[in-house]
Amino acid sequence: MFSHETQYRVCYGDTDQMGVVYYGNYPRLYEIGRTELMRDLGLSYKEIEDEGIALPVISLNVNYHRPAKYDEVLCIRTTIKEIPNSRIQFFYEILNEEGKRINTGDTVLVFIDRKSQRPTRAPKNIMQLFQNKIEQEKQ
Repeated sequence: MFSHETQYRVCYGDTDQMGVVYYGNYPRLYEIGRTELMRDLGLSYKEIEDEGIALPVISLNVNYHRPAKYDEVLCIRTTIKEIPNSRIQFFYEILNEEGKRINTGDTVLVFIDRKSQRPTRAPKNIMQLFQNKIEQEKQ
């Protein structure tokens, strides 16, 4: 298991008329966290796509605990608990500036061969990056 934290400042366009983050924007915050976790591994989505792999989201769960407000700096904590095989699950916890939990959720993505459009196993180099990071976190 390992986690990565990303900071994000709520911009005006993220909010609704009540001045809080619109509920539909949380999946985008999850994507920001997921992308930065992958970069922390030393891998970008572009590199994965260049290897002929796509990673569509097949499941999304979102839980709202309290509102996030305009101009707050949020902490997006993204966690992976298992080495991916043909699927990868990300867990999210979003905290406000006071460290209070405002949102939790998870997504499941599946590795797809871009040519065949069929599910496939995660490439060995990607699985190895996850394995190395998880072992590193245990130390």
